[in-house]
Amino acid sequence: MSRWEIQIALLISAGVLAISIPPASAAESAPGVALAVLETLPVKGRAPKTGYSRAEFGQSWADVDRNGCDTRNDILKRDMTSVIYKPKTRNCVVLSGTLIDRYSGEMINFVRGDVSSMEVQIDHVVALSNSWQTGAFKLSIAQRTALANDPLNLFAVKGRLNLQKSDGDAATWVPPLKSFRCAYVAQQIAVKAKYSLWVVAPEKAAMSAILAQCPTQQVPVG
Repeated sequence: MSRWEIQIALLISAGVLAISIPPASAAESAPGVALAVLETLPVKGRAPKTGYSRAEFGQSWADVDRNGCDTRNDILKRDMTSVIYKPKTRNCVVLSGTLIDRYSGEMINFVRGDVSSMEVQIDHVVALSNSWQTGAFKLSIAQRTALANDPLNLFAVKGRLNLQKSDGDAATWVPPLKSFRCAYVAQQIAVKAKYSLWVVAPEKAAMSAILAQCPTQQVPVG
């Protein structure tokens, strides 16, 4: 076979591979503009809360990544500085640390304890009951467990703000720290896109209004 015939054969085979292998989804290949990703989410009414319970999302703070530590401690380690661990836990159980709270901008000194632990809580960016009512009821238990423990959907935050938010969406609650609202909404959009959830009309309107102030805001990839 001549050199030109070899080159033609290589080009043809490359074309076949390009056709046969589907391109990665936008979420897998590169971050997208939050406003554009929002437009890809279906808009539907809120489904009934019937059948919802925390148990529908698997074991609380499961070790889904099999690193030997539960998800709560993984997120505390990720989001805090000056972390001190409980001895003989293989640096898994966080005893104390410092959190710069995304939602308020406040610095919080975390100390593990029956009462003091409540000062820092792990927030589901898309609340589990909200996710249930916007499509998670259709997911398998394995998918819901992944959603409940996905670092993309989790922030360590000031406990009182987590309780204040409850199961609200962007139409009913956003962080008091205005400079974080664009990133917060983009995070919710990323989670909803990843798990094929929908938005309700007031939620989308609220998201759009916030993102209009930051039209180049990107969704996180995770």
